[in-house]
Amino acid sequence: MTKPVIICVDDEKTVLRSLKVELKEAIGKNYLIEIAEAGEEALELVEELLGDDYEILLVISDHIMPGMKGDELLKRVHELSPKTLKIMLTGQADIEAVGNAIKYAKLYRYIAKPWQASDLSLTVKEAVNSYLQEKKLDEQNAQLKCLNQDLKQSVQLLSASELKFRAIFNQTFQFTGMLSVDGIVLEVNQTALNFGELHLEDVAGKPFWDCYWWTISRETQAQLQSAIAQAASGKFIRYEVDILGAQQRIATIDFSIKPIINDNGSIEFLIIEGRDISDVYNELRLRKEAEAALVKAEQKYRSIFENAQEGIFQIALDGSYLSANPALAHIYGYDSPEELLTIINSIHYQLYVDPRRRPEFMTRMQQHGVVCEFESMICRKDGTIIWISENARTVYDASGTPLYYQGFVEDITSRKQAESERIKFTNELFQLNQSFSRFVPSQFLQILNKQSVVDVELGDQVQQEMSVLFSDIRDFTTLSERMTPQENFKFINAFLKRMEPAIIEHQGFIDKYMGDAIMALFSGIADDALQAGIAMVQQLYEYNLCRLQSGYTPIRIGIGINTGSLMLGTVGGKHRIDSTVISDDVNLAARLEGLTKQYKVSLLISGQTLTRLHNPTEYSLRFVEQVKVKGKSKAVAVFEVFDGDPLKIKEGKLATISIFEEGLFLYAKQAFGQAKQRFEEVLRINPQDTIAQIYLNRSLAQLQHDEFFLTMRDEG
Repeated sequence: MTKPVIICVDDEKTVLRSLKVELKEAIGKNYLIEIAEAGEEALELVEELLGDDYEILLVISDHIMPGMKGDELLKRVHELSPKTLKIMLTGQADIEAVGNAIKYAKLYRYIAKPWQASDLSLTVKEAVNSYLQEKKLDEQNAQLKCLNQDLKQSVQLLSASELKFRAIFNQTFQFTGMLSVDGIVLEVNQTALNFGELHLEDVAGKPFWDCYWWTISRETQAQLQSAIAQAASGKFIRYEVDILGAQQRIATIDFSIKPIINDNGSIEFLIIEGRDISDVYNELRLRKEAEAALVKAEQKYRSIFENAQEGIFQIALDGSYLSANPALAHIYGYDSPEELLTIINSIHYQLYVDPRRRPEFMTRMQQHGVVCEFESMICRKDGTIIWISENARTVYDASGTPLYYQGFVEDITSRKQAESERIKFTNELFQLNQSFSRFVPSQFLQILNKQSVVDVELGDQVQQEMSVLFSDIRDFTTLSERMTPQENFKFINAFLKRMEPAIIEHQGFIDKYMGDAIMALFSGIADDALQAGIAMVQQLYEYNLCRLQSGYTPIRIGIGINTGSLMLGTVGGKHRIDSTVISDDVNLAARLEGLTKQYKVSLLISGQTLTRLHNPTEYSLRFVEQVKVKGKSKAVAVFEVFDGDPLKIKEGKLATISIFEEGLFLYAKQAFGQAKQRFEEVLRINPQDTIAQIYLNRSLAQLQHDEFFLTMRDEG
């Protein structure tokens, strides 16, 4: 049985030699590779091979050659062997030449010179696979001939020009289409439409990324938009991507976008191609099975065996070496293959450092017939240890009986050492970054637009609107006096450990710990800071339950929140810098936290924060008063937020809020008697309302003051 043939045509011998070498590396020993230096010579070779009943799978031809051009040659080859696939390989072909080759020669692919080895290898593999698939389909199509009669009648209804275009455009097994420069779908072949059970009208005129195939994810659509933009600038784009098929089937395709440039140098449109590579592993298995039938031909490639950079071996089923090339001897530290074969009589014990590796290698070979990238430590002749990677397969005879094992060995010691050092460095860097992040919050670096703490310099600063949260433990000095220094630290850390998550979970970060006090910043919406404060109050309630169960006294905290324009940056000297926030608005937040002691409440916010809340009606809050805060020339509106209060107190404040507000209004109007009545009513319903109690006391004091002056006036 003759081997299938691949023909390479180019008027440059160096190009032909390069093509032949790369094709051998790409497809191995499965195919006969013939060359020709001109079109007429290539046609004579084709006729001779066809006359000898050779199967010509593929012709790869240059375009610009003396005498017959590449597109004319491929057309003539197509006339002689229509099923042969054709690839045009040139750097000077124009659109007309490519169009002629597609139209008259069933051109499979156009590859620009100089080509990329990986692109050529992948294209040839796909072309061979396409040929074999088409051959198989031809056999199946004979059985479907009767069913196709109805289809032919429908096709005949199409116009002659449309039929001609579709016959060429839709015959390929790969997904093909045409886009405008801005990504609008102009044409898509039937293969792609069938894959998604779509019709041309479903996609024509739409942005390509909005078509069904690409709706698998927003990331996929965004990636495609970016790729189209790059192609529109003149770049050839190629990448692998998952797309959607009918019935939500997911397929991996090798996708490319090629800009088509007109004679004026402008990009006229974009050609898209996609090849389904989901079955690539099955293709690899089939290729290896085909290679097994060509074992006897390996003697022709002895020069490759002798000069290869990788170690090549053949091993008998009993584990002894049958052959080894010079590279393998060099890797293992021997002067020649003969010395290696003479000295190594037990691969198991003389080579492998770990005695378990060789039995595992043999087990895999017996179970699967192939081993890929099998890594082991090997002892060289001089006793040094190296790492190797083995790829091997079992060679069978025609009846399927194993004959021997053959494969390749690569010295990967340098790579292993680099990997080990990289892993060690990565771990050390990760630990270092983890440690730094505990001292310098990542949010601080983001606000300063720094990638790492090492980028931070003295004087870095940025102005931004932020919310500032201050919290402090009430009567901490009294508590700490009853504890040892060790107990003090244990208590503070237990408290801060419970408060920190409430801040982090609401997009804030802790700028400073000041003993038992916390200063936190929120660069997002003001609601983040307020929700964090409420969560801290609620977390304190849970913490106090634990303290009571352990016999400790419950604690109280005060929280003040203000929102405004802050200057965040670094201060310090040559040897020590620190992050800081500078603004009157920071001081105001601290003053509000101090006012919680006076009002005996947990959480106060400024009017500036209230006006910046996205949903103020979602919170339980009430106005307290206008306060002249130290450091501020104008009075500041202060509000209490009581969402974190115990349920009974919160319900009491909600139930009396209208009465409380009437009392505030009357107090402001100096109607102290009426204000007194309102606050007494509030306290009757909710006796634990500390702010109402403060206003009641103020009203009584004002009434006594007024009564004293009235008495003095009457006596005078």
